[in-house]
Amino acid sequence: MQDALALIELGAVLFALGMMGRIAGRFGMSPIPLYLIGGLAFGRGGVIELGAANEFAHLASEIGVVLLLLLLGLEYTAAELVTGLRRSWAAGVVDIVANATPGAVVALMLGWGLNGAITMAGVTYISSSGIVAKVLNDLGRLGNRETPVILSILVFEDLTMAVYLPILTAILAGASFYSGLKAVAIALVAVTAVLLVALRYGRYVSAIVDSVDREVFLLTLLGAALLVAGVASALNVSTAVGAFLLGIAISGSTAHEAAKLLEPLRDLFAALFFVAFGFSTDPRAIPPVLGWAILLAVVTVLTKVGTGWWAAQRQGIRRMGRARAGAALVARGEFSIVIAGLAVGLGKVDGQLAALASAYVLLMAVLGPIAARVVEPTVALVQRRTRPAATV
Repeated sequence: MQDALALIELGAVLFALGMMGRIAGRFGMSPIPLYLIGGLAFGRGGVIELGAANEFAHLASEIGVVLLLLLLGLEYTAAELVTGLRRSWAAGVVDIVANATPGAVVALMLGWGLNGAITMAGVTYISSSGIVAKVLNDLGRLGNRETPVILSILVFEDLTMAVYLPILTAILAGASFYSGLKAVAIALVAVTAVLLVALRYGRYVSAIVDSVDREVFLLTLLGAALLVAGVASALNVSTAVGAFLLGIAISGSTAHEAAKLLEPLRDLFAALFFVAFGFSTDPRAIPPVLGWAILLAVVTVLTKVGTGWWAAQRQGIRRMGRARAGAALVARGEFSIVIAGLAVGLGKVDGQLAALASAYVLLMAVLGPIAARVVEPTVALVQRRTRPAATV
């Protein structure tokens, strides 16, 4: 009977996710906010608590993180990462300072200590690569002059995560200063080694997992991703970083075919990942922190727009392109939830942090695509109104 209940609950969750995705697609928005709302509605403290499907959702969420980061790594070649790092390091540093600071300050003001401050700094810092890429594609801006600037900043953010996540894991685990330095050193060595291997021997890594048989290819690729993620987790480097580095190491046509093969699985398990995070968050904890979430949303919209504007200006891009670059970076999503989920899962932060992260991501995942769509007509309207005054 328990197995039947679990199947019924899981089937209901998957069906509901499909309906939510359809609704989101109809309105041209990311489905992430709806997935989070679904998890909040049917998790702890929700309208109906689904207990039988919770265990599967937790395991599926772990796989979802691995697939999210593996696919993200497959999007980049080592050469693109190195070039992006050289081109965007200054904007990347400004991005860190401007967008990590608000989250850390709010966490300290709420009395969540160092653990909460470092966690919330990551939540408010990192843009959603998935949402940004989808918005750029939907709006036909992939060929725009400002798009390389946007992508360079996203590359810098993703590489920053490869260093940040091991630091966060070590701190949350209560590691000593020496252990923390060791975790950072391992992460830096791993990133450097993977980039060197990918640049010189990427074709050999690709050959190990490649196969003309789709079933063999899928099993080998997914097995390698889970193995690498597990080893990385055992070394306190985090599963996310391990999967991301494996994605970078796979190159050429193998990476392209792997991305096509894994995308449906990524979408399924990523959806369950957001639902599982919602399951673990009591929606009754959101109202007390909703004001802080709105404040963070307002501040970090401005700081992200400012970061993109400044980075585009340094590349000689005109005002409209600067505005588009800034607005495109506003969205937060998968990485912010990965960070919050890691902290909450280890039980080392205040319980309200999950509620604040959920409310914040809900707001930013909705505001990001809206900002990207309205920025162009808004700037054009402002320019038309100010031009006559400027000529007088």
